[in-house]
Amino acid sequence: MRQDSERGDAPGEAAPARRSGSVLAVRGAALDIRFSAGALPRIDEALRIARDDAEDVLLEVQSHLNDDSVRAVALNATEGLRRGASVEATGAALTVPVGDAVLGRLLDVMGRVRDLGPALPEGTPRWPIHRPPPALARQSAATEMFETGIKVIDLLVPLARGGKAAMFGGAGVGKTVLVMELIRAMAEHYQGISVFAGIGERSREGHELLDDMTHSGVLARTVLVYGQMNEPPGARWRVGLTALTIAEYFRDAQHRNVLLLMDNVFRFVQAGSEVSGLLGRPPSRVGYQPTLATEVAALQERIASVAGAAITAIEAVYVPADDFTDPAVTAISAHVDSMLALSRGMAAEGMYPAIDPLASSSVLLDPSVIGDEHAALAARARQVLARYRELQDVIALLGVEELGTQDRQAVARARRLQRFLTQPFGVTEAFTGTPGRSVPLTETLAGCRAILAGETDDWAESSLYMVGDLAEARQKEDARRRKEAA
Repeated sequence: MRQDSERGDAPGEAAPARRSGSVLAVRGAALDIRFSAGALPRIDEALRIARDDAEDVLLEVQSHLNDDSVRAVALNATEGLRRGASVEATGAALTVPVGDAVLGRLLDVMGRVRDLGPALPEGTPRWPIHRPPPALARQSAATEMFETGIKVIDLLVPLARGGKAAMFGGAGVGKTVLVMELIRAMAEHYQGISVFAGIGERSREGHELLDDMTHSGVLARTVLVYGQMNEPPGARWRVGLTALTIAEYFRDAQHRNVLLLMDNVFRFVQAGSEVSGLLGRPPSRVGYQPTLATEVAALQERIASVAGAAITAIEAVYVPADDFTDPAVTAISAHVDSMLALSRGMAAEGMYPAIDPLASSSVLLDPSVIGDEHAALAARARQVLARYRELQDVIALLGVEELGTQDRQAVARARRLQRFLTQPFGVTEAFTGTPGRSVPLTETLAGCRAILAGETDDWAESSLYMVGDLAEARQKEDARRRKEAA
């Protein structure tokens, strides 16, 4: 049985004497390894298989089979391995390089440089990827708003500085684009360190992100850590811990604020399910691993803020078959402060970002945190949008003309507000030709207040679609009226 209390050595601890073993069996990414009796490596200890004709294979112990054998999971490719190959126990958990030397670099799960640049300097500090979360007494609450410049987020689902936000959505509704826009927008206003974890993502997306960050000049304050879709499940399973360890170093050793971005956390769960099957564990609900809740908690509970330094996490989460009751989705959502639900219906209507304001939630949407005016405007906006959604079936059957005066007014304002909350993104400018917009919170609140007060009731809905602030929408409306009058 796996003992969660058995972790790798913390920084500064003396490592035990190294021990050697041999490979008993190779089953894809899972290996059975025999050591001499009484010399078994601990759970989560790193093992190494040296090879002359290929890069060394790193493994992580996952279970003790008997008095002299362990089962381990490989973190890189195992092609060409044979039974009887010599295995060395490192005496500690897997360690990865941390600190200023990794800024501007692209690393893999084992901390090796993958950007074709020079090797990391000698003496670069290394930390183990298995570390306990900060003690509860050291943690600080997230009560300060993290302004993003994205209207629908800042108005209805505010993010917390030092908190955890997750974007949930099915395939093709805009999760990765939203993450990329947040990276771009925050780089302009946020001077901390950014750590990006690409968990099970496509190689193309990694190249695009590296190019975008290089051209925008923010790569010098960013660390990219990738465990891509084509890598073994062990790499995709542990790459989040590698990125988190790097973020923890900046928080704990340098007392700097860190922005941690993870895309896609569902792939972490998926990789854990593959590893669980390789280890021979019986599946649990919907075929997921029986250790799902423990694995998600081990990752999420380490994302915490302490006095003087914060880790702010923004995570993308794939929702299989758009089923928000999926066990993986519910396990992840239990740990976040702000939940952004992306709607396929809104994406189909062209309402980007396709964030469903009624299905999304945030712990910061409280008058004591964001102020009475903001809270009241957000509540009023939700009320109008909810009323519009209630009337949509009636409108589809009978038409909007059959509604009462108050309901017609609510529908008209809800549709205008819905369009005002759309926004062109800088990362999509190359495809749409429309420059991106970043809107200050004060302008977002002013625009929302004007729409709910009826100041735009005689405007065309199209004048409010894909604009920044209300002044830009007014210019668009004036241009439309001049064109009609001509």
